[in-house]
Amino acid sequence: MRSCSGGSWDGCIEGRRGGRAKGTEGSGIVNGDDSRVISVDPGAWRRYRRAMRRLLSVLGVLLLCLVAFALYFYVGLPDRAEVRALARTNPARTSLMRQRAQEAKQARRKPQVIQSYVPISQISRHLIHAVLASEDQKFFGHGGADWEAMQVAAEQDRSSGRFARGGSTITQQLAKNLFFTTHKSMIRKLRELLVARWLEQDLGKRRILELYLNVIEWGDGLYGCQTAAQAYFDTTAAALGPEEAAGLAAMIPNPRRINPRTAPAAYARARKRVLWLMSHAGFLATSGLGRDPPPPPEDTDSEPEPAG
Repeated sequence: MRSCSGGSWDGCIEGRRGGRAKGTEGSGIVNGDDSRVISVDPGAWRRYRRAMRRLLSVLGVLLLCLVAFALYFYVGLPDRAEVRALARTNPARTSLMRQRAQEAKQARRKPQVIQSYVPISQISRHLIHAVLASEDQKFFGHGGADWEAMQVAAEQDRSSGRFARGGSTITQQLAKNLFFTTHKSMIRKLRELLVARWLEQDLGKRRILELYLNVIEWGDGLYGCQTAAQAYFDTTAAALGPEEAAGLAAMIPNPRRINPRTAPAAYARARKRVLWLMSHAGFLATSGLGRDPPPPPEDTDSEPEPAG
């Protein structure tokens, strides 16, 4: 045991403390053993604290952005009660109708909405078959979205370098017509997917198909299959034959561009494709349509403004 010469025990303790402080001041932290010192660089500690502050700031900004995105996504959705009400009532005006009316006003044209509702029991089975064959062959097997079709559409869009095909199901198209617009964006697509799921849960397949055939656009100011049947073929939705039904279904991707009045040749090609799809889906016994289907029309909303 070391002795402390020339002074008291208290003096010895103070001397040893002073020597230790003098030898280690500013260079580290002394642990319980005189012979070991844990060195801490003050500059490194400051850098660590600055890095942590920056990290927390970034995380805070990301959290705020996530909350803002969630709020933005939510406020653009319809009320769930409004979706549930569609099981019993027909919508007076859809979002697409309001969009077309606004476009007409901007073009200094008088907006028009011609529409007649008919129950699905008064819609030709040929039209139902044509729409299922051309728009959504997996309609009765999915819960609102056809993920495989969406993946194929995404690959086609990526290879073409533009957003041309969306791979939307009938339920998604109904959601778009009822609550959104034709303006394409990832946010709209996500909202559309969620509302399509709500429609499947709250309405069921029969009601979804009935609403779809009664609200979708079939020309400038023309909505629903009854109006379309009267406008293009001077008949009723119940009396549509296979050729007429295929013609109406062919117009769905872009009815203001593909119709017998504005583009007879494009309309004829699109109708032939639908007839081929109906035949190969087992809805129609028709020969001479070829082994491969004609190419589909572009699913685009960049149609020209109607004249008048």
